[in-house]
Amino acid sequence: MSNGIKTTAEAIEAAALPEAYAVRVDSESGARVQEHQAMPAGAAKKPLEQKTPAEWAYERIVLYIKNFETDLDAEHEVGMGFTGGEVGTLKIQGMGYFAPDLITFYGTDPNGAKTQLVQHVSQLNVMLVAAPKEDKAAEPNRIGFKLAEDLEEAPAS
Repeated sequence: MSNGIKTTAEAIEAAALPEAYAVRVDSESGARVQEHQAMPAGAAKKPLEQKTPAEWAYERIVLYIKNFETDLDAEHEVGMGFTGGEVGTLKIQGMGYFAPDLITFYGTDPNGAKTQLVQHVSQLNVMLVAAPKEDKAAEPNRIGFKLAEDLEEAPAS
């Protein structure tokens, strides 16, 4: 537990680490919700200037997915809606990158067909959706939390 006092080194390190910030209105209560999220320590092992655009985009999307999942009920899992046409959704089961500039999402479509999206970071659009679970009895798959654990354990390269 932190006492709120930081050493000079801790303050400099905290100032250099990327973080996410958002303000939104809760759809049920109407209350203002402020979100502040720091990058996992494992993601900070490699300096930002040494990361490829794909690696950097991957790490940030993982955090968005994990945060999105915190508000899902036990009947839903994270999915991804596609923009620009009638192509539907993909239930996210995995994610990766191919340095320096490609991101890929693995999953299934609403009919259960194996699906993979490969996208260049300059064209990246990700719309997260609450998708009903396929197996009503099973625990929901929280891929964002699993991917974030992987970021924590990521070795410095």
